[in-house]
Amino acid sequence: MIAPAKNRLLDILLADDGSLDAHSAIQFLADLPHEYECNVTALRVFSPLESSTYEQVESQTEKTNDLLKSYNFHFRSELILGYPVDTIIEYASQHASDLIVMGAKGTGRLAGLLGSVASHVVHSGQWPVVIVRQPYNGIKRVLLVTDGSQASRYTCDYLGAFPLPKQVSLEVMHVIPFVKTSYLVEPAGLVLPMLTPEDETRIKQENEIQGHDILERSCFELSLHGLYAKKVLRSGDATEQILSYIRTNQIDLVVCGSRGIGNLTGWLLGSVSREIVQRASCSVMVVRSPAVN
Repeated sequence: MIAPAKNRLLDILLADDGSLDAHSAIQFLADLPHEYECNVTALRVFSPLESSTYEQVESQTEKTNDLLKSYNFHFRSELILGYPVDTIIEYASQHASDLIVMGAKGTGRLAGLLGSVASHVVHSGQWPVVIVRQPYNGIKRVLLVTDGSQASRYTCDYLGAFPLPKQVSLEVMHVIPFVKTSYLVEPAGLVLPMLTPEDETRIKQENEIQGHDILERSCFELSLHGLYAKKVLRSGDATEQILSYIRTNQIDLVVCGSRGIGNLTGWLLGSVSREIVQRASCSVMVVRSPAVN
């Protein structure tokens, strides 16, 4: 039984660092339809190493507040001395945040491929997290990736209840894994494949049927929320197929779960989702399923 996803965003935590990516995260939030009761907390954490630049931090915080005001958000601003990862996670826990939104790259000491703070919050936290990347041009095409696991089904349900903008084009993607042939080495030194060509063909056909079933089920679950999704079935390496599809189809937001169903049949096991978060050319939403924690 899949636990029902929470479908109201009433308390959103914006992890602010004054960067352009953080400002893009505010634009992302502005593109979502919100209920009147929704409140955004702009949390700026500055480390002891940044204490000498407090005036600059204050100035950046005011720019963030002005931007939130310009979009008519109900918000509060928090400026806390501490270490970003620990403070963000602790704050989200204490205030029961529904969603954490943050930019992909930090500034100064926090800069990097993804940003160590964003990476740690995604993989250490217990909340849905959206990592917003530049250039941000709105939310027009959304890709949900699924491996058919319980975590993926929860993510599908969560996305169905998520307040997406109207006129969004939604796609659901599953990647059929390679059929790996194992080999048996006999005492005489002969190397023999453990699968016959007929076995390989049969397994490939079974995987394809299962892939279609996974997509059909996902699309049906989304339809219960009034959403229509295009089915995308690919085969090969899951990470590379997903990243290639994102690049070539101008995806604005990719949505994935944080865990899969096992080493043999699930590919959203941390390694794939981690690579998507690190390397995707678009914004990423990672949904942590309470059913598998």
